[in-house]
Amino acid sequence: MSEIISVRAREILDSRGDPTIETEVTLISGVIGKASVPSGKSTGRFEAVELRDDDKKRFKGKGVLIAVRNVNDTIADAVIGMDSYNQFAIDKEMIELDGTANKSKIGANAILSVSLAVAVASAEELGIPIYKYIGGIGGHILPVPLFNILNGGAHSDSGLDIQEFIILPAGAQNFSEALRWGSEIFHTLHDILKKDGYSVSVGDEGGFAPRLKNGEAAISYIKKAIEEAGFHPGDDVFIGLDCAASSFFKEGLYRYEGKQMSSENMIDYYGELVGKYPIISIEDALSEEDWDGWVKLTEHLGGRVQLIGDDLYATNPERLRKGINLSASNAILIKLNQIGTLTETMRTIELAKRNGFHAIVSHRSGETADTFISHLVVGMNTGEIKAGASSRGERVEKYNELLRIEEDLGENATYAGKEMFRQFIEK
Repeated sequence: MSEIISVRAREILDSRGDPTIETEVTLISGVIGKASVPSGKSTGRFEAVELRDDDKKRFKGKGVLIAVRNVNDTIADAVIGMDSYNQFAIDKEMIELDGTANKSKIGANAILSVSLAVAVASAEELGIPIYKYIGGIGGHILPVPLFNILNGGAHSDSGLDIQEFIILPAGAQNFSEALRWGSEIFHTLHDILKKDGYSVSVGDEGGFAPRLKNGEAAISYIKKAIEEAGFHPGDDVFIGLDCAASSFFKEGLYRYEGKQMSSENMIDYYGELVGKYPIISIEDALSEEDWDGWVKLTEHLGGRVQLIGDDLYATNPERLRKGINLSASNAILIKLNQIGTLTETMRTIELAKRNGFHAIVSHRSGETADTFISHLVVGMNTGEIKAGASSRGERVEKYNELLRIEEDLGENATYAGKEMFRQFIEK
């Protein structure tokens, strides 16, 4: 038994300068596990509750002192004395302690900070990396990185409706080469945009945020950057979109680029883009409530493109089961703080994989330097990670940690690569 003897949380700042929570769990051996929790700006209605103080005199109401107190008092009293290796029991104890469907009493941010810190402490106690603690001898697949190199939507002031324009260097031989390709394309895009007189300042997730005419112009610039960097679009490197369509869905219609469009109109639009560009992944193409539209979208494009539900599922197994039963989408985005514990996250990933869905582990727009998701994606062998552009320290640190994991695995490391997308590439 590795007994928990102390649980201590504090308020820290995330990458946007907003408060978030960091927790340290100390074991009887003296080992300490530390974890911090990210925060999303573009959040779905079905996410677990991120508890904020709502005290306008501190951080414009965004403080997390209540969540910190919930850790230091309520959660600490419940888990001190428990065995840190019994992650499922600890997470279950916190879920029952909260007692709400969306963790609104104690706060998903409070609960998750303890859940992750327990896992980190246990791995440290055993003297193994976190990915090995999560995946045992089975964790060995290095993910294809989904680099968000051009920001729109809630992540920037670019004026673009689509939130993220992404490159996927699936054709690389290994993760370190994929990271190099992503960096080279990122810098090539910088030079092209600057030459054309656009701003090269970056958004929340490290991508550029130029005020381009429309989404297709952004895709064209990315395709040009891939080519000028010396790579082949649709062979070496593919393109992805995160549309965050819930953000422009109002009263049953999509207000996209100055037009009012139905679900069918949006599906036709995406089909045209997929026909013109090497797009292999589209996230949140439709609203989180447009189930009928998602079913039609998957019927039309599910054999050609990875269709990811983020707001649609919110890492929630019940919503994912509905999507599986309806054949709405073929992939799910995985965000730890959408559900609130490590074990619930792992179960959602397992459910997705058992039903042939891709599971993409993701950061949030408000991040910390914490690298837990780098270990989660390898430990669970999901094969894809979204951690932003190859820019900004809180983003790059996730990728750097994957370099360390690749080195640690040595010849046992396997890069997911094109094999991850073979069902779409071969169409």
